[in-house]
Amino acid sequence: MATAVIGVVGVCFLVMGLYGLVAPAALARPFGIPIETPESRSEIRAVYGGFGVAIAGLLAAAAFDVGGIRTGAVIAVAAALAGMAFGRVVSRMVDRAVPFYPIWFYFGIELVAAGLLWAAA
Repeated sequence: MATAVIGVVGVCFLVMGLYGLVAPAALARPFGIPIETPESRSEIRAVYGGFGVAIAGLLAAAAFDVGGIRTGAVIAVAAALAGMAFGRVVSRMVDRAVPFYPIWFYFGIELVAAGLLWAAA
């Protein structure tokens, strides 16, 4: 079961990463971020694209426990996801309220994925 959880979260990161590399403006659109310059597209491709693909690769290695990295890699990704969810809470405390989608939708995904990965470690 733990390997399946790691695999599903890894596939989600892979899809997000590939989408970020191929269509950075479309990925950022739900958040109202204008992606009109080469610099802004580069940033989305780096942070959402490249990072997402790298995390997917890390989770693939973790699923097969390549080099004994499973526990450390899974905990690191769980912590990163929890940190992303925490950042959304901080933003809510200092900014105005926002609709459920996209912010709280992704908050839920981040929190659930972090918990599942933590349990899988």
